[in-house]
Parts: sequence; C-alpha cells; structure tokens
Amino acid sequence: MQVKDSQTLVLCALADGPVHGYAINTAIEELTGERLGPGSLYGALARLEAKGLIEPLGEQGRQRPVRLTEQGRAVLERELRSMAKVAAAGLRRLGVNPA
Repeated sequence: MQVKDSQTLVLCALADGPVHGYAINTAIEELTGERLGPGSLYGALARLEAKGLIEPLGEQGRQRPVRLTEQGRAVLERELRSMAKVAAAGLRRLGVNPA
C-alpha cells in the first residue's frame, strides 16, 4: 500500500516547468509507477488553481498547460522538507538507515 497526495504529486510534476494534464500524469507515473485517475488528476489541478498554487498559461490546441506560481513553489518546498523529515524519522524508528 502506498500513501500519496495527488496535489503534492502534481506540484512535483510541475517543478521542472509548465506542462499539460497528460504530461503531468506521465511525470507522476515516472515518480510513483502509477497514474492518477482523471478525477483525481483534474480535481487536484482545480484545487491547486483555486489555492493560487498553479496558474493556467492559456490553451494550446486541446492542451491546457499550467505552471507553478511562486506561492506554489514555496508550498511544495515546505511540504517536501516536511515529508523528508517524517520519512527519515520513520526509517530510523524502523531501524533502517535513511538514504
């Protein structure tokens, strides 16, 4: 069983630069080995946009690329640092040397 947050995965996928939904899901699959369902992906995109963490760049044909805002970058960095701290502590408690 894997625990993951779709919004954090989307923000990670956008860290390299603007992309559209299909490319976001491809990047998530490369990170996790799994794709998000359409409802999860587009729901996460809508929530992130409503929070001001991502912004659309305008349609390019059928594609609608989005990018991280400065606030989105800051939130992603804070979330990843927190996750890394929790992961390291959990691994130590399991007696596993954190990489």
